[in-house]
Amino acid sequence: MTGDRTPPMRLKGAPSWLINQVSAHSHRLVTERFAAADARGYHYRLLAALAEFGPGSQAELGRRTGVDRSDVVAALNELAEKKLVERSPDPTDRRRNIITVTPEGRDHLSHLDGVLAQIQEDLCAPLSPPEREELIRLLTRIVDHHVRARPSESPGAK
Repeated sequence: MTGDRTPPMRLKGAPSWLINQVSAHSHRLVTERFAAADARGYHYRLLAALAEFGPGSQAELGRRTGVDRSDVVAALNELAEKKLVERSPDPTDRRRNIITVTPEGRDHLSHLDGVLAQIQEDLCAPLSPPEREELIRLLTRIVDHHVRARPSESPGAK
């Protein structure tokens, strides 16, 4: 048994187990590749949301990206230190900040887009382009189903 990584057949046929295995590989690739680009996955998520939806509060960013509130604050602190985002008081509620992506942040996001594209390429290497499209379609269908079934428990719903 030592060193043998062959899982029991019961597991090999279980989508939940397979998804967890792919998730572990995906997480490793994202962590390693973004670290090499002086970033983290949370940085990418936050910058992508700001670029797509415009300025927003920390709470809004957390909901849109599925990042926990305390992690949003820490990641935004890191991004602000690098001058990739700016915080300014919300004119309608001085107790909260509005976060805006800077031009440097947009440039960094463009660089990270390339890093993420390579991660996707490596993760899905054994699949043909049509198989990748089908995988994305099926995974999206599963996620959408569970979001509709339990919206308050979905990532980013906190």
